[in-house]
Amino acid sequence: MAGGAPWVVVRASPTCPRCFGPLRPPSAWSSAWRCGPHGDVLPLQPPRHPSSAAVEAISQSARVPVWLPWPLPQGWLVTGFAEAGDERTGGRATVVALSGPSVTRGPADLLIIAEEPGVGLGAGFAGLDGPDPGDGFGTGPPHAKIEVKGHPAALWCVEAPADRAVYAGEALGDWLWAIAWPAEAGCMIALSELCMRDLRDDGQAFDLPFGAFSPRLVGGES
Repeated sequence: MAGGAPWVVVRASPTCPRCFGPLRPPSAWSSAWRCGPHGDVLPLQPPRHPSSAAVEAISQSARVPVWLPWPLPQGWLVTGFAEAGDERTGGRATVVALSGPSVTRGPADLLIIAEEPGVGLGAGFAGLDGPDPGDGFGTGPPHAKIEVKGHPAALWCVEAPADRAVYAGEALGDWLWAIAWPAEAGCMIALSELCMRDLRDDGQAFDLPFGAFSPRLVGGES
């Protein structure tokens, strides 16, 4: 969280994007990373601390958007990045972490995730068992609307643990997740009409305000 975050030891080895557990690395018999409970997965790489170098690195490797709400809500800071994939696959899921004031009292955290269907990273951070939002998702009117590169996009609430608010939708053929702690911070997603920009796009000038590294990016701490 921005301002006074506790020291977090960032794991140096890739982990499972669905459960954040250890992986068996590729071998002479298989090029895949393998999780005991979930089988072959795209590895979640150790998170990147907030910096201009991290923005450049994740933007160059990502095969999916690197979504950033811009302009940021007042008082919010960029607090880290993460991606799932490796040198062979490229980044098939990306995470941008933000921290700022909550709608009640104290700080809040927000993860914006883009991923190809089936990766499971959004569901992992959302605390879900499956790789995607689940059966019945997207039925009925949307619970929030955002702008994605100048076009409207719909988000629906996803049932999740009580400590967080989870919204998900589709943008440019990939999943788009917005996950907020505490749950009350989800009001910002529903009411603010966030405008998403892809950090990979050329011709953009961002003066990003960086804060302290977000412990939410260490999945086992979520």
